[in-house]
Amino acid sequence: MWREILVSGVSYGDKAVRTILVYVALVVLLRFVGKRDLAQLNNLDLVVMLLLSNVVQNAIIGPDNSVTGALFGAAVLLATNTVLDRATLRWHRIGRLLEGGTTVLARDGAYLPPALSRLGLRREDLDAEVQRAGGDAVTETSVITLEPGGTVLVRLNDRDQPADKADIDELRRALTRLERALAARP
Repeated sequence: MWREILVSGVSYGDKAVRTILVYVALVVLLRFVGKRDLAQLNNLDLVVMLLLSNVVQNAIIGPDNSVTGALFGAAVLLATNTVLDRATLRWHRIGRLLEGGTTVLARDGAYLPPALSRLGLRREDLDAEVQRAGGDAVTETSVITLEPGGTVLVRLNDRDQPADKADIDELRRALTRLERALAARP
């Protein structure tokens, strides 16, 4: 029993190469599929992502069901991810190649249909992002972008920005001054 648990059925070199190849292939495939899958996972996208791990499992571990083999594969996967992560931070060209660039989805209060269509994004999903940012509609935005990591960034027009703590503090000070002025009148 312990032999099956602890002894890998595949050489560690083979397992390392398999893991790195599958990782790089998935990075390339996800790059071609686009950022939308990372930004807006719907139920269908979630199912695909969950099944994707199962589909590539045997390509990574081969005919090995040992705990040590699985841990080694996980360590290689995490190390490869760390190396690529650091490379994208250090060399911006690698980051743009692997993650793409910023995509403008709306400008000056209007969606850009070609960008939405190319990424497979729905206006309703972006309307929800505008509301999360404190706006009521796309007409209140100066720009909406999809960032390389899949984050939707909404910039509201200056006049449509929600009040922050500093704004409220300024209003309180103004009210206090007004109350004092009214109290000082005969």
